[in-house]
Amino acid sequence: GIYMKFSAIITAGGTSSRFGNKNKLLEKINDKEVIRYTIDAFQASRVDEIIICSHISIMEELREIFKDYIKVRITEGGETRQKSVYKGLLACDCDYVIIHDGARPMVSVDMVNNCIEMVKDMRALTVATKTIDTIKEVENGKIVRTIDRAKLYNTQTPQAFEYDLIRKAHEKLMERNFTDDAGMLEVLGEKVYILDGSYKNIKITTQIDIEIAKIFLR
Repeated sequence: GIYMKFSAIITAGGTSSRFGNKNKLLEKINDKEVIRYTIDAFQASRVDEIIICSHISIMEELREIFKDYIKVRITEGGETRQKSVYKGLLACDCDYVIIHDGARPMVSVDMVNNCIEMVKDMRALTVATKTIDTIKEVENGKIVRTIDRAKLYNTQTPQAFEYDLIRKAHEKLMERNFTDDAGMLEVLGEKVYILDGSYKNIKITTQIDIEIAKIFLR
């Protein structure tokens, strides 16, 4: 059959404001930067190209780190995650796109390839894990109710989409500010499916997350 092309968009446009004075993506775990773990999984996967939407302040360092990576292209991100992803979408040449947070270094090659396999049938999907904690709804510091967690999932990335579907969603919702691409399709009434993720697939936000990732990446 005809060959379907897969691009990955990796978000790296944040300022790491909750992390401290350094960009968390360049923080090293066992002598290897957080973002390099992320990109290595995609590099070894079946994606055809990897577009990193980078904050201007780390572009040069990323160019240096990934200069020998055939699949990688680095573009400047926007001032929000949504704008960064849209810039990535404009830079893509593909039938399907996988969007992933640069700050989730525990992503595996299998998980990426699994998304590639499944998105052909599902058209839109997100990796997610079943919520383990008991979730409370709170108003003014007081619990209003407990939410039944049987139906609850925590969204992660990767998220994978038919290219035209997600690009059109971005164009329709350009004036809004989503931090989750799957959420854009939900708002437009499109179906988004769940792929079971891993509890290890954490997002590096604080210094503590680096310590946790060190254990996972031993």
